[in-house]
Amino acid sequence: MFKKSLFSLCALLLLTQELHAQKMLFPEMPGMVSYTYRKSFAKDLPATLDTLQQMGITDMEFSNLFGHTAADIKKELDQREMYCSSFGVGYKDLMEQTATVAENAKTLGAKYVRVAWVPHTGAFTEEAARQTIADFNAVGKILKEEHGLTFAYHNHGYEFEPYGKGTLFDLIMEETDPAYVSFEMDILWTFFPGADPAALLKKYGNRFKLMHMKDLRKGVVGNMSGGTPVENDVALGTGQLDLPAILKAAKKAGVEHFYLEDESETYYQQVPKSIAYLHSLKK
Repeated sequence: MFKKSLFSLCALLLLTQELHAQKMLFPEMPGMVSYTYRKSFAKDLPATLDTLQQMGITDMEFSNLFGHTAADIKKELDQREMYCSSFGVGYKDLMEQTATVAENAKTLGAKYVRVAWVPHTGAFTEEAARQTIADFNAVGKILKEEHGLTFAYHNHGYEFEPYGKGTLFDLIMEETDPAYVSFEMDILWTFFPGADPAALLKKYGNRFKLMHMKDLRKGVVGNMSGGTPVENDVALGTGQLDLPAILKAAKKAGVEHFYLEDESETYYQQVPKSIAYLHSLKK
């Protein structure tokens, strides 16, 4: 009788948890960008992974190998039942060491190769955008056809210079080949230059495969520089961005991986708050 009652109680608890999850806008655990814990990773990679594992993080985007080999990192991830879904690299390495980048990405187990900055001086121009388009289409084709990887570009704000009836970001989106070029939306670097993250997600749908979730301190006025002091990164839900609207649009668009990125010096305090905020959101 006791066992039967205990079983019934457990079943009721599971059902309650399931019903609660169904009401949550973001019930899953977000992924983590290695850049958030960059100083910690540089000092002790295994210990940092232990910290993230204890928080419940399993999905990683590495944008640095921190002096280790890709094989070493993959081994550490496997030991903790964690994985790397995306590998971020610099533009120069992407274009000039494509095979090495692809090899490292595959060794890590990543499906995506991501770049987050296009080198340029001054304002981003149409000429720079068109060179970017040509480069992305070419390298994206190599990564897909020769290595089975998907290339993704992470916007950084400067691409939203006006162009025609839209922006240079629209030009990049429209003239890159969807078969070879996908996108990672950084929601802060979409909002900062004056664009609407939710509207862009609705407009371009599944071109966005990945997302960096971060929030901008209240009162900060943006621009198209692609930069702002790190203290302007604040815990999700405490800044200017409309996270519920953005996440609803992202879910509808089919974004596959949601990563927390916090560039501030107090990331270790803010990350738990951001996770708690995400799990507090209701549909």
